[in-house]
Amino acid sequence: MAERGHCRVCPEIPFIRPRAAGRGITLASISTFDEDIIPFQVEVSQAQLRDLRQRLSQTRWPAQISGTGWARGVPGEYLRELAEYWAQRFDWQAWEKRLNSYPQYVTVIDGARIHFLHIRSHRTGATPMIMLHGWPGSVLEFLDVIEPLSDPEDGSPAFDLIIPSHPNFGFSGPTTDSGWDSIRTARAYAELMRRLGYPRYAVQGGDYGAFIGPDLGRIDADRVLGVHVNAATWGFMPHGQVPDDDAATLTELEREKLTLIGEFLTDGSGYYQIQGTRPHTLGFALADSPAGQLAWIVEKFHAWTGSRGALEDRVDRDHMLADVSIYWFTNTGSSSAQMYYESLHSPQHPTHSRVPTGVANFAGDPAIRRYAEQLNNIVRWTEFDTGGHFAAMQTPDLLVSDIRAFFAGLR
Repeated sequence: MAERGHCRVCPEIPFIRPRAAGRGITLASISTFDEDIIPFQVEVSQAQLRDLRQRLSQTRWPAQISGTGWARGVPGEYLRELAEYWAQRFDWQAWEKRLNSYPQYVTVIDGARIHFLHIRSHRTGATPMIMLHGWPGSVLEFLDVIEPLSDPEDGSPAFDLIIPSHPNFGFSGPTTDSGWDSIRTARAYAELMRRLGYPRYAVQGGDYGAFIGPDLGRIDADRVLGVHVNAATWGFMPHGQVPDDDAATLTELEREKLTLIGEFLTDGSGYYQIQGTRPHTLGFALADSPAGQLAWIVEKFHAWTGSRGALEDRVDRDHMLADVSIYWFTNTGSSSAQMYYESLHSPQHPTHSRVPTGVANFAGDPAIRRYAEQLNNIVRWTEFDTGGHFAAMQTPDLLVSDIRAFFAGLR
């Protein structure tokens, strides 16, 4: 029999706690029984849904300079329409049901609660693979790749999938201490895979997951089969001025990537600087205003999904709003920003990884192979002229194919 309780970190989100040894596991004991893996179900209350709609209906909209489009941020007219859709027509409960159709669990590692999906393939001998989301992503990023990877209809390789919400993100909730950079998070995931009984496993990650994934390969090299990344940045592109010797030998594609990097640094990195230096100040707006949280995330979807057509032509609107909803309902807009602060202030620097690494470089991603090889053992590199930063949402078939091809060569 299960006992319904509430997480002390995210009190609004109920989860299911099984009874142990004839008594209920108390909230205070969760951190004591460090090895416990507890079943979890997402359940956003009607009160939370009403609160979201009410807050959106009472949004005080800012004045803007007309005719500027997206050049200065999210256009007010666009966000008004999107906020109205979120409040009146978006069906969160359908996405909650879809998420709850997969087995989910929570456990405590290094003092932090870790939420994760654990989908076991029906195929014998499937390769375990941990999949790591980025910011402003969530476990919902991977919904369209779960079935193709875990239970492919053809003879393609099959995977057992472990998909965690990072500490400070989503259903893992805020941590109670600082220091959760990519290396500490990687150590927690190495422990998670040990608890699940996997002696060898694959790693895949995008965006911040492309930070954590290679670090997981570095600290758990004897157990990691290989690391596949997309939306790769840190450790996969140059930092600072390109040496003159390199400049003379750059290919046309590398020059295009350097142009993208320069444009990002001069006109697209304001969010990074704010989250990396003053996440608490930003947090007041993200925690109190769903329209503010919506704008903060949607601007990144617009900037990072390409430039062809309207945003909704590049990524499904409801899928994007489901992702934003997780940040809102779990109140992790501010805590997830801590990732940038920890990254900028971490005393730890990556060393060269000996683990085989594959890169799927989708359109608009700035990774450059010659610089990626300085810290990573690159054995596969695929350039795509389509897709974008949120590959699992935008071009799931291409991402799945590249993951399969990379790990097939490592079996």
